[in-house]
Amino acid sequence: MIDNSENKEPVKKSNFIHSQIEKDLQEGKNDGRVHTRFPPEPNGYLHIGHAKSICLNFGIAEKFGGKCNLRFDDTNPSKEEMEYVESIQKDVRWLGFDWEDRMFYASNYFEKLHEFAIKLINEGKAYVDDQDAETISKQKGTPTRPGQESPFRNRTVEENLDLFRRMTLGEFDEGSRVLRAKIDLASPNMHMRDPIIYRIMKAHHHRTGDKWCVYPMYDFAHGQCDYWEGITHSICTLEFEVHRPLYDWFIDQLKDSDYRPRQIEFARLNLTYTIMSKRKLLELVKENYVNGWDDPRMPTISGLRRRGYTPESIRNFSERIGVTKVDGMIDVSLLEYSVREHLNKTAQRVMGVLNPLKVVITNYPENQEEELDAINNPEDESMGTRKVPFSKELYIERDDFMEEPPRKFFRLAPGREVRLRYAYFVTCTDVVKDENGEITELHCTYDPASKGGNSPDGRKVKATLHWVSAKHAVKSEVRLYDRLFNDEDPSGHKDVDFKEFLNPDSLKILPDCYVEPFVKASKPLDHFQFERLGYFSLDYDSKTEKPVFNRTVPLRDSWAKAQQNK
Repeated sequence: MIDNSENKEPVKKSNFIHSQIEKDLQEGKNDGRVHTRFPPEPNGYLHIGHAKSICLNFGIAEKFGGKCNLRFDDTNPSKEEMEYVESIQKDVRWLGFDWEDRMFYASNYFEKLHEFAIKLINEGKAYVDDQDAETISKQKGTPTRPGQESPFRNRTVEENLDLFRRMTLGEFDEGSRVLRAKIDLASPNMHMRDPIIYRIMKAHHHRTGDKWCVYPMYDFAHGQCDYWEGITHSICTLEFEVHRPLYDWFIDQLKDSDYRPRQIEFARLNLTYTIMSKRKLLELVKENYVNGWDDPRMPTISGLRRRGYTPESIRNFSERIGVTKVDGMIDVSLLEYSVREHLNKTAQRVMGVLNPLKVVITNYPENQEEELDAINNPEDESMGTRKVPFSKELYIERDDFMEEPPRKFFRLAPGREVRLRYAYFVTCTDVVKDENGEITELHCTYDPASKGGNSPDGRKVKATLHWVSAKHAVKSEVRLYDRLFNDEDPSGHKDVDFKEFLNPDSLKILPDCYVEPFVKASKPLDHFQFERLGYFSLDYDSKTEKPVFNRTVPLRDSWAKAQQNK
């Protein structure tokens, strides 16, 4: 059962990885060093799951006074682009982490990896297999049945060296041959049954160009890169737990000292209403279901940034969910809670009207204008106050008026008095409609003695409305983003395409909104709380004459309640 409640402060969970590192330090392993790495593949944009890994790896380095490398696992050139490399660097820096001068690529080690492969061949621990991938897979057997030897497993060292040399020179077609480690075909661990360590790929590499025709597999490259960089703790997600014996086997063949990196696995992040597969996210981008990797509906770090999430909120979220050894599903409302919590403390308050209804204050003097004091953030007095212009004609939210209100509707209605935030008490005296019976404006009177929204005689009103001055307000476009999927686990349904669960209401564009003039000086990604409406951020698309605001999150989690009422 997933708890959607936000009524209590989420508890920060313990971190078993920290405990293991502390034990290693107590035992004097690796000369007391702590050195981690974040090793993304540059084949897509990073998402919130990667953010958890970034925070974990760099956070470990910070906690233990160690170092963390950024290393790109660029071993599959057919799917990699410099655009992804650049976006990953930007995301890591935006989250507040610095790899200093320790940015590496697996391609930095292609020569050394190739030499290591030749070393294994010379030691009789690797061989060239002429079979295709499907045949090799069948020969590996099952967890309860041992694998079968390849007919090429007992080639001579000389023949293997010659074939691997010719593979490297590009003499053979892709898929025609691979280099396999010779380990144990009877191992209960399928990954130890003569794994493929090199394959032929005639693809242009974004860093090495056309120099290489063979590329190492991840399992072969990863541990060796860790070793050469002096990594002490290789933090991986749980699916690599069964790969650990292979990781250790390669290190055993390579190492020439007591130092060795240690692989530790943790459960990857799974979020409700969210897709975490880069392959599926790429599908959404390429098939134009979203407007690019940084679409604010995407769970990518760039999408969250554009939507208005803050680095602090993501880091706090990562700390809250903790690190475990058990796969589970985290409610996305906890991520939304984290950004609300941070923006509540830091966001500039302004008033904005999304669905405007004009109000004319009939007894307010013609051509008179005044400036009223408004609080910038009640959670932080140091943010001070601002001036909000007030005039005869205003806009309020259309939803804040009902001509025939039900019993529990306390906002504006004919003959009813309400408070305008920071301004005056007003009473609705007349309703103006067009020829179709649609309400076009309201006529109200105001009480001059109630300036600042204070009652002059102690009388009470039951509602306080936000508003903007029609003459001074900035016309804006507001984009209301919601969850991209309307199913809790969109990829968890067999035989059903995850795109079937796309939420048709994940984006609503409101072209004719009005925001108080304070926002004129704002810049992209500035954060605001539109009072009573939610948290918003100025979008990259904004233009001076008509700003564009993205809704980050509503003021409260209304999604869970809405789903329960369906």
